[in-house]
Amino acid sequence: MTAVTLPLLPRAGLAALTVLATSLAVASSAPGRASTLFAAAEVDQQNFLLVAAPIGSKGDKAQLNIYEQLKPVRPCFEVGEGTPAPVNPLLATFDFTGICSRYIDANGYSVRVGGQDLATSYRLMVTRSGGDMLLLAFPTKAGAGPEMVVARTRGSAPGFLKLQLEPGWRLMRRQFGGRNLGHLYVYADSWPGTAATAAQPQSTTVEPSQPQPAQQPLAPPALLPANKL
Repeated sequence: MTAVTLPLLPRAGLAALTVLATSLAVASSAPGRASTLFAAAEVDQQNFLLVAAPIGSKGDKAQLNIYEQLKPVRPCFEVGEGTPAPVNPLLATFDFTGICSRYIDANGYSVRVGGQDLATSYRLMVTRSGGDMLLLAFPTKAGAGPEMVVARTRGSAPGFLKLQLEPGWRLMRRQFGGRNLGHLYVYADSWPGTAATAAQPQSTTVEPSQPQPAQQPLAPPALLPANKL
């Protein structure tokens, strides 16, 4: 077998590769890194509905669905009375292209707090707690932040149920270069129990905030975790 000799890089080339590798490592580990890439734009909250959608053969588990009414051609969903409020996902009964949008997993939605895009460090999950169903923002990395209750059905029942956002939470749309993307943020201006990490938007767009070490806490305050069943 013939030995293959790899060419030696000059010292300048090795140094350049070392700097590049270090930069990539720092960028990938920096908290809120995506906030330098994406902005957040306001949406009309009345056009959206958060739903605890049953999954599994028994329907005893649920996941987050978000429905959007794009055009008033025909209704995309129907919400019943009572608490919890039952939901009839009408968009499942017709070709809703151009009329409705449906966001059913992490490709369509993620968590954002102020200028921090938390798509890589938080996930949204629906869980039962006592006689309620909660939408939780759950940290997936150590030190990412506290577990947060984002919405609740305010009761338990079979089928699709409306999730009502907790105070301080709303939907926003991800933007890149001033262009709206097909991705939604479940958004809060600040971490619960802290001063705002991003100012209220003065126009339709919230630009990512610049780091202010003197004003930001070292870590979000710990919250009591929800009692999950």
